[in-house]
Amino acid sequence: MTVLIDTTTRVLVQGITEDAAAALTEQMLAYGTPVVAGVAPGRYGDRVAGVPVYNSVADAVLFHQPSATLIAVPPDAVLDAALEALSHDIRLLLIATEFVPEGDVQRLLGWARDSAARVLGPGSAGIIAPAARLRIGTIGGENPDRNFSPGRVGLIAPGATLAADIAALTRRLGIGISTAVSTGTAPMVVTTPASLLPLFERDDATAGVVLAGNAAWAEEVADAIMAQRYTKPLIVAPTDGAPDGTDALLDAGALVAEEWEDLVQYLSLTFRGVPYFGDD
Repeated sequence: MTVLIDTTTRVLVQGITEDAAAALTEQMLAYGTPVVAGVAPGRYGDRVAGVPVYNSVADAVLFHQPSATLIAVPPDAVLDAALEALSHDIRLLLIATEFVPEGDVQRLLGWARDSAARVLGPGSAGIIAPAARLRIGTIGGENPDRNFSPGRVGLIAPGATLAADIAALTRRLGIGISTAVSTGTAPMVVTTPASLLPLFERDDATAGVVLAGNAAWAEEVADAIMAQRYTKPLIVAPTDGAPDGTDALLDAGALVAEEWEDLVQYLSLTFRGVPYFGDD
């Protein structure tokens, strides 16, 4: 199993003709992700890496029935792009664009809640599930296999760099990643780590989760554990300084790594059952 994406996922790219989105489309296809259509107003009939381009989400949905969309449009166009996707029953939205106006993000929060959709971002690097060879977004870069190997560890991080560093560590330890999710690098994001934890709880392929990034979510995460919405091991990766809410996380039973070496040992003890003494 995986979290949020699976072998039935069909991906739409909004803004596909922009250079970065076009290159990313090629990378996703190369990894195995079924990118079925793109949207770029005025570019109907074009193809990007063999993917057909339509003027609107309505046309793309009519012909290809995407279940997820990667939104890679300018910041002031994100809200309209997201609402267009939601209005056509696409229930997984990944907003790669950064610097989206905060008021637009607040409106998206309400729309996503009302429609029972899952919206990642703004500034989300996406999702990757190595065993299923599925990836939406920039997560993993040009060569995802360099850092992301199939395994049992779920990963939640704000952006691509921290996710890649932790994934590389799980690869080195031989425990790998089940699904990695980027919530986004913006100060305000639509989906919080605490709301993702129950999804990893239900995922049989995930034995536990590493949580990284801004600690503004610490109290909410501790509440999720105390309410038993998440019961598997939780390891909190190091941040700059002691995050607010550390005591609450510790009281809830999470392992909080203050240094990178702590993270190495927590991972090894939790998922291998032995301390890490270095590479053989």
